[in-house]
Amino acid sequence: MRSQLPDSEDKSPPRGEPASEPDQSEGSLKEIKAELSLTDRARQSIREAIIDGQLAPGSLHSVQSLADVFKVSRTPVREALIDLASAGMVSFERNRGVRILETSVHDLEEILAIRILLEVPAAYRAATLATPDALAEIRVELEQMIAASSEDDESTTMHHDRRFHILINRASGNSRLAEYVDGLRDLVLTRGVSTIGRSRSLTVVVEQHTAILERLDARDPEGAAAAMKEHLTRTGALLLKQEGDRDLDTGLGWDDLVVG
Repeated sequence: MRSQLPDSEDKSPPRGEPASEPDQSEGSLKEIKAELSLTDRARQSIREAIIDGQLAPGSLHSVQSLADVFKVSRTPVREALIDLASAGMVSFERNRGVRILETSVHDLEEILAIRILLEVPAAYRAATLATPDALAEIRVELEQMIAASSEDDESTTMHHDRRFHILINRASGNSRLAEYVDGLRDLVLTRGVSTIGRSRSLTVVVEQHTAILERLDARDPEGAAAAMKEHLTRTGALLLKQEGDRDLDTGLGWDDLVVG
């Protein structure tokens, strides 16, 4: 007769099957996953505070003070700040803390040029590669933009504007491109700049996005690229005129290097 340990069950693996890893190791893995999740939440909260201006450009903070504000331990805050430093949103200063960075006019120019170089070819590819479901998702974002703009709701309009671009970039078949470009938009937002109500209206923004989707629906790569290029070039010119008093006709110097 086989004896059993009291208050426990026989956990021996069936014959022919390898033994499972020790419980201690599994417990450690669970702890790591939980910590990563907390780091993600800390990163998102700090990022939103920077974009909203609650953490002002140029301001200096200690890791501990931010941990106290967001009511988490130092470790996830530090890890989140390291990620944000890589994204160009903060910088660490030795023996002082972390400083919230402000996007300069030169930074804006570089970001806008990168967007043109990446998003115009992405629109070209999306016109061919986008599935019907992907196009339907893009259309939903445009419809939400139209609805929000009719209420003069800039925040909601621009939220769906951002989603519109993310979905097109994903539809190009390059998810890393979509993630990278979306991160660049954070750097523009940290400057707190917008052309809406100053250089153009929400109606104009919606019209430009409508033109892009029409070419995507028509499976017209060259037309989609041209519409995206027109949208980004005009956006860039208006922003640089507004923030840096740049001549609208000067351009970004990269426009002729892409199709469209």
